Amino acid sequence: MNPQSRLVDKAAAVLKAGGLALAPTDAGYALVWALESKAAEERVQRLRELDSKHPFTLLCRQLSEAGRLARLDDPAFRLMRSLTPGPCTFILPASADLPKRIKNSGRSKRRDIGIRLPDHLVTRALLEAMGEPLLSTSLLLPDETDPASHEAEVVAERWLRWADVMLDAEDCEPGPTSVVDCTGDAPEVVRQGFHPVAL
Repeated sequence: MNPQSRLVDKAAAVLKAGGLALAPTDAGYALVWALESKAAEERVQRLRELDSKHPFTLLCRQLSEAGRLARLDDPAFRLMRSLTPGPCTFILPASADLPKRIKNSGRSKRRDIGIRLPDHLVTRALLEAMGEPLLSTSLLLPDETDPASHEAEVVAERWLRWADVMLDAEDCEPGPTSVVDCTGDAPEVVRQGFHPVAL
């Protein structure tokens, strides 16, 4: 399914203006917003009842972009190259280039970040239109442990009232992502997702 560039550009304009979007990924729909949009992030925190320490995931276009925001040693780089793009989140040490707003949020200083390179045409087109990474979080209300649905219609019905725009790409593969922690001596799977990973 080819994303319509006009609609993708429209969503990117909403995000660049500080808005909040619902975007399809390879692990369910997600809420996404621009790196510098503190207002959109505060909306997400209120909606999901998250404190300021909650870490959000950065969606990147390519490994080189991830490598600017995080410190990638050789094992982490090789692992990411073999598992991306795909439904896998990597916890990595933050680099000096991570925007100050993100680095200084929550904990005294954020020393690690979650990064993923989604394998979904529409979200990849959105990232290209933005020209920079996006922050993201899964569609969970305070009392939920799993998103209610990855079907576009259900997502729109439940979530569109809180977002400014939705990129409807029909139903998504379910999540969650697998999570690989690359901050220790050796990479470790801390959560197996809908598509399990083997290291």
